Amino acid sequence: MGGYGDVKLLREDGLRLDGRKVDEMREVEIEAGILPAADGSAWVKHGLNVAVCAVYGPMEAHPRKIQRQDRAVIDVRYNMAPFSTSDRIRPGYNRRSREISKVTAEALESVVLVERFPRSKIRVEIEILAAEAGTRCVGITAAAVALADAGIPMRDLIVGVASGKIEDTVVLDLDKAEDNYGQADLPMGILPTTGEIAFLQMDGDLSFEEYNTCMEYNLKAAREIHVLMIDALKRRYLEKNGGEA
Repeated sequence: MGGYGDVKLLREDGLRLDGRKVDEMREVEIEAGILPAADGSAWVKHGLNVAVCAVYGPMEAHPRKIQRQDRAVIDVRYNMAPFSTSDRIRPGYNRRSREISKVTAEALESVVLVERFPRSKIRVEIEILAAEAGTRCVGITAAAVALADAGIPMRDLIVGVASGKIEDTVVLDLDKAEDNYGQADLPMGILPTTGEIAFLQMDGDLSFEEYNTCMEYNLKAAREIHVLMIDALKRRYLEKNGGEA
């Protein structure tokens, strides 16, 4: 969040620079089961973001010191490919990757029925192939679809969405310019069936009313993305079963 006052992010007609309305989301595409070597996988394109997720397990947790006697451990690795941005990223795990991996694992643990797999590990590999803005949200969405594709039982699919503030105006789904020069960003992991929040971070300042508007926008977007997630999983099911429902 730069909050640069001299950068115009809204046009004179009230639309954003890419032509979207303030409550309009970038285009989203989702495919399930794209990696045959993984137990479950997903590909998500959200705006110019592209994420691939692979899930392996449940498997015996190694080393043994990470085992939990009453539940599974979700091991998330979030990584941005060196070619994912215009400025080449140094390969390898960094502080940002560790932080996003940790909060993503915590969000997924709130929906996965981990108590069914004691002393086990579920490995979730998230690779960002192209980054525009909101990659942690795209990664969460991809992970949820990949977990479902792997047959991992969950209370609900979790959807990653974000709203924020630009030029004192609340908008849904910030793009790169809005993320860089806007005033606030509010990414969330939402369970669309119940409206529960499994993950929330905030950068910048929002009033109580602005926060409520962000919540309204995020819940609306989560429901829309949830439909696409279900459709992708249905296509995958039909593909595996020869087109039979």
